[in-house]
Amino acid sequence: MLTSKQRAYLRSVASTEDTIFQIGKNGVTEHLIQQVKDALKARELIKGSVLDTAPVTAAEAANDISEQTGSDVITTIGSKLVLFKRNPQKPRIEFPKKKK
Repeated sequence: MLTSKQRAYLRSVASTEDTIFQIGKNGVTEHLIQQVKDALKARELIKGSVLDTAPVTAAEAANDISEQTGSDVITTIGSKLVLFKRNPQKPRIEFPKKKK
């Protein structure tokens, strides 16, 4: 479970990231889930978008994908969604240290 400060930090990191997957007219498929799992393992933080032809909204897609992949939904804005899942073997994203 992420804290609000960690989510805010991940949102700021995601703002510079490229969108790496799209959800189209087929919605959330098994093939998409596998691609998202692979991307989360490699990158930890990924951004996707939901096309106008998709049968789901960005929030619905984000919740469905996060349940199936075990990831956290960082944010959904408009048609964009951001997911995060820590890679226990090779963590890539370092959270800022707490100030004393």
